[in-house]
Amino acid sequence: MGAIYILWLRELKRYVRSRVQIIVSLGQPCLYLLALGFGLGPVFKEAGRGSYLQFMAPGVVGMTVLFSSVFSGIAMLWDRQFGFLKETLVAPVSRMQIMVGRTLGGATVAVMQGALVLVVCLIAGFRPHSWLAIPTAFLFVVLIAVVFAALGTTIGSVLEDMQGFQLIMNFLVMPIFFLSGALFPLEGLGNVMKWITRFDPLTYGVDGLRGALIRSWAFHAAVDVAVLCGLALVFLSTGAYLFRKIEV
Repeated sequence: MGAIYILWLRELKRYVRSRVQIIVSLGQPCLYLLALGFGLGPVFKEAGRGSYLQFMAPGVVGMTVLFSSVFSGIAMLWDRQFGFLKETLVAPVSRMQIMVGRTLGGATVAVMQGALVLVVCLIAGFRPHSWLAIPTAFLFVVLIAVVFAALGTTIGSVLEDMQGFQLIMNFLVMPIFFLSGALFPLEGLGNVMKWITRFDPLTYGVDGLRGALIRSWAFHAAVDVAVLCGLALVFLSTGAYLFRKIEV
């Protein structure tokens, strides 16, 4: 457990010290809220769907958590380059503990950024159906962060090139975001799109956030939690296995 705590604390300190990262992380969510939340608001309202800002704000929070948690895997490449990863791997701790510690560190950073973006959404005019729903929403924020931090760390463990990681992440992250229902309703989709969204992990995270905050569910809350917990276990186990393949 000590190794998990040390790795978690290291990732947290790295984020807190980077004030530029904290500020820059708000740029893209603010752009989505401004360009889409207010730009497409009248169209969404004329279609009888109500406020588009209310609809998309949970999706923007999910997007922020997704991007932050997945790209936390980049830190592994830096650690590999500067030798810290080698020092970690030769320590007398299991690879699973290393994987869990790095994942929890990246997930904690993603949760913090998600909280900041939620505050921005509230300032922009978003209102949850009840303030008591926010703790429930953060359960889904944590689950999203753990799932995708584990995925990013897993991919980062098998790559040695920074450019290769960025290409793979861009190939995965943007489709995961745009096909999750963060920007459009899942009701009324064609059969092909319906099944594609069902296989998108972020779909269940965004649905949980949206359901908790504005009571708009596409699935059941238990389904969202079960899928996210199952994926977290799968990615953590896969990451621990791939860690064993890393040569020190």
